[in-house]
Amino acid sequence: MASLPSLSFISATDLIRLRPSSKLAIVDVRDEGLRSDLGHIAGSWNFERDNFSEKLPALMGKLEGQEAVVLHCGKSQHSGPACANKLVEHLATLLSKKEIEAAPQVYILEKGFTGWASAGFPVCTCGEAFCEGC
Repeated sequence: MASLPSLSFISATDLIRLRPSSKLAIVDVRDEGLRSDLGHIAGSWNFERDNFSEKLPALMGKLEGQEAVVLHCGKSQHSGPACANKLVEHLATLLSKKEIEAAPQVYILEKGFTGWASAGFPVCTCGEAFCEGC
């Protein structure tokens, strides 16, 4: 039987360490305007919080083959954790219906994009919803 998806926090430093050696997706749930104005984590995907539930099937398609997914908003205090919980619930449902065999580990980025950027980690300003990395 497949294990249920879990949810935990990850620091920006741990994400940097994990990123090169892992099949990892980063999902930014901020609205497109903030993402464009302030930048985003290089290589991240934008699935806005306002329509996150409706976009879960598209996100699941992008997550195929990923071992982990990190969600964040500006500070990861409200929208990032809320969307991460929705994703975990959706993954649990898919597992129970045997629509997927395994679920990726789900993380919330501690301190969100603000913490990431203020720590000096790479920020991209490409404006693409599915950033290929800058």
